Amino acid sequence: MGFFDLQVNGYAGVDLNGDESDAEAMERMCSLLTCHGVDGILVTLITDSVPKMQSRLERLVRLRRQHPSFERMIRGVHMEGPFINPADGYRGAHPIDAVLPGDVSVMKRLLEAGEGLVRLVTLAPECDPGLRVTRLLAENKITISAGHTDAPLEVLSEAIDAGLTMFTHCGNGCPAVMPRHDNILQRALSLRSRLWLCFIADGAHIPLFALKNYLDLVGIDHSIVVTDGISAAGLGPGTYQFGRWRLVLSEDLVARSPDGSHLVGSTTTMQRSFEVLTQKLHLSEETAWKLLSENPRRAIGEPLDGH
Repeated sequence: MGFFDLQVNGYAGVDLNGDESDAEAMERMCSLLTCHGVDGILVTLITDSVPKMQSRLERLVRLRRQHPSFERMIRGVHMEGPFINPADGYRGAHPIDAVLPGDVSVMKRLLEAGEGLVRLVTLAPECDPGLRVTRLLAENKITISAGHTDAPLEVLSEAIDAGLTMFTHCGNGCPAVMPRHDNILQRALSLRSRLWLCFIADGAHIPLFALKNYLDLVGIDHSIVVTDGISAAGLGPGTYQFGRWRLVLSEDLVARSPDGSHLVGSTTTMQRSFEVLTQKLHLSEETAWKLLSENPRRAIGEPLDGH
């Protein structure tokens, strides 16, 4: 059983949020993921116009159906948006013109396009009126995660009651400056016994001393490590595409917006995350493996034997 990554926007030059990925590119991506110790991912599609998100879902379904090797690696889709908080800071790299309030009809349209492939949806509970989308997803046994959100504590708690079970890239998807105490990170941490909390372990999204604090507080049994990788993941410095973003990756391998105001996905890999956890945070290999393989599978109901 290899690594299992719940958040992959792209890899090895392949932008999964673009419209040009063909079977050859996908084959290359899956082959390199296998070589790097990964045996399962959720392709992450971020906020864009509904027709574009629908088209990308339909293309992915078609490619998986035509190529069994893709089915083995791509276990489903993580839809990150479009029902997220539109405010600067919380929105992150998601385009403001495509962000929507929760809409059951739009969600049904996207689920239909995915033909059962959507396994995880990240949304902002405060932008889901009546938690109607959350309840729809729970009824369809799709894992629901809070992310790019500033949900008040009571709304976040109500969303958990309605079926939400996860928090996406905790420590990110929020402004750099927030109220000291009543902020979305503290709210999520206060509900840690009821949530899976996901973290990016590249040392850039969260300083490593802070990541260690998070893991100590949340506990290994409720924590997951993802990459949030973009097309530059697994490669080196250069110019890469991620959705609408054209990014220049420098020697530090940290993906930033062109104006440097915020991070845009990551370029780390699961193997590199394993090395960070074991060599820099000094976790045991067994513990790191739980964060990178077992817990992600458990969180979305994926068999631990990989079948």
